[in-house]
Amino acid sequence: MPRPRKRLAGNPGPDRKGPAGKRMKTKNPGEASTKVENSSPQKTSTSKNCGKNLSKYWLMKSEPESRLEKGVDVKFSIEDLKVQPKQTACWDGVRNYQARNFLRAMKLEEEAFFYHSNCKEPGIAGLVKIVKEAYPDHTQFEKSSPYYDPSSKEDNPKWSMVDVQFVRMMKRFIPLAELKTHHQAHKATGGPLKSMALFTHQRLSVQPLTQDEFDFVLSLEEKEPS
Repeated sequence: MPRPRKRLAGNPGPDRKGPAGKRMKTKNPGEASTKVENSSPQKTSTSKNCGKNLSKYWLMKSEPESRLEKGVDVKFSIEDLKVQPKQTACWDGVRNYQARNFLRAMKLEEEAFFYHSNCKEPGIAGLVKIVKEAYPDHTQFEKSSPYYDPSSKEDNPKWSMVDVQFVRMMKRFIPLAELKTHHQAHKATGGPLKSMALFTHQRLSVQPLTQDEFDFVLSLEEKEPS
């Protein structure tokens, strides 16, 4: 399985999966900083509010611009995914327990938005689907990896990953700023993005979406930018 260095980034504590859980300086509101809220294995408010009904739709963040983490470029854009064999790659490097649990909840053929994070213009670039359910993330055992975790043991691995496959690009890029405008409006009107995890739990690099959230975001690609 090709293992392009996804967008991740990080240490065992913060959420650094790819694309977005980066901990770095957060350039835009709604962007994850690199550390994710609470990376203790205990249940957090995030798990209570974000994962009540197990989702069939997801949002997965990755960094599309070059950034070195322990000497390794963690860049991984949707364009990088498209050129992988079978347009498929493992989603390694997640180092936040709640994000990991969401990876473990994913089922074959479920769809996810591929979100470009920690970049000049963050937002949703395309769609991917889950083609292999959660299995141990090899990078936790690789000393040369930015995601190496010496506390994780091969007979009881802490961290998991899934394989994703490119489905398609969005008909138009949906920027974070546009999503935020709808989120703010929906908080007042009770619309579908009122509780979207991208804004209520923005540090998570892997986030569940409700059917209504997924459908609404998908509908935006047919409309002129607001």
